[in-house]
Amino acid sequence: MKQITEILGIKYPIFQGAMAQISKHQLAAAVSNAGGLGIIASGGMTEEQLREEVIQCKKLTDKPFAVNIMLMAPNVPDMVKVVVEEGVKIVTTGAGTPKNYMETFKEANIKVIPVVPSAILAKKMEAIGATAVVAEGSEAGGHIGELSTMVLLPQVVAAVKIPVIAAGGIGCGKGMAAAYTLGAQGVQMGTAFMLANECPIPENVKEFIANAKEMDTAVTGRNGGAPVRSLKNKMIEQYIQWEKENMPREQLEELTMGSARKAAAGDIENGSVMAGQVSGLINEVKSAQQIVDDVLAEAKVTIKNVQLNF
Repeated sequence: MKQITEILGIKYPIFQGAMAQISKHQLAAAVSNAGGLGIIASGGMTEEQLREEVIQCKKLTDKPFAVNIMLMAPNVPDMVKVVVEEGVKIVTTGAGTPKNYMETFKEANIKVIPVVPSAILAKKMEAIGATAVVAEGSEAGGHIGELSTMVLLPQVVAAVKIPVIAAGGIGCGKGMAAAYTLGAQGVQMGTAFMLANECPIPENVKEFIANAKEMDTAVTGRNGGAPVRSLKNKMIEQYIQWEKENMPREQLEELTMGSARKAAAGDIENGSVMAGQVSGLINEVKSAQQIVDDVLAEAKVTIKNVQLNF
């Protein structure tokens, strides 16, 4: 099996998570320049906005980068059109199957890497021609599945022959080393890159994440079948209380309307700061290059020092 770095033409097997309203060209280009795979998140964008993000990213890097397409969005055909026309060669997908667009991607020589929460879905993605899959555990921020990374990852690795990238709860070299032990070819980190200097979110949001402890995230939306992990704040506490009181779904949706956009603009009380449980480990703002370098260095030392005394 070819390594994911060779397949994608990247130096290091580190993907930057696709975070709606956050993962824009500045961050994607910085991660790609650092040797990883930067990813532009198209969620919440119009066709014109995504095109401009791709154009600006090309100005900042000549390295490979990807676009993430949320398949539950109403404008998916427009997003697909943009990546094809702009010559983007790597697409990651979430919230659905890219099956209906695989022929288009294939004709444009675009490599497709779906994010999956189960081994069953990983096998289905392999069957329709996915280049690799990202196995994302429930420790992650944002929309999540039910299985933790340690449980999910080895099952996905066993189920498919294509490369598997680990995601969810990974923000340091020890996490990367653990992912490799479980069979991954690389890792995807979202929360860790939220604290990158190049991440275009206000400083108060970065400070909010940096000060978070391991128990400071909460999952909302389980009752409605769409669980989301965010840092606890005024809005999240209200949502949890209303869920306990079985408030109508419409009222819950009204509370969260535009919450991701609010958080990205700096409202840490009424916005949804979708960060993962790894927030408890992430406490320093660094350049994307430094984040990549530190993770790699710690991973190498960790793997070298592991001794099995049995």
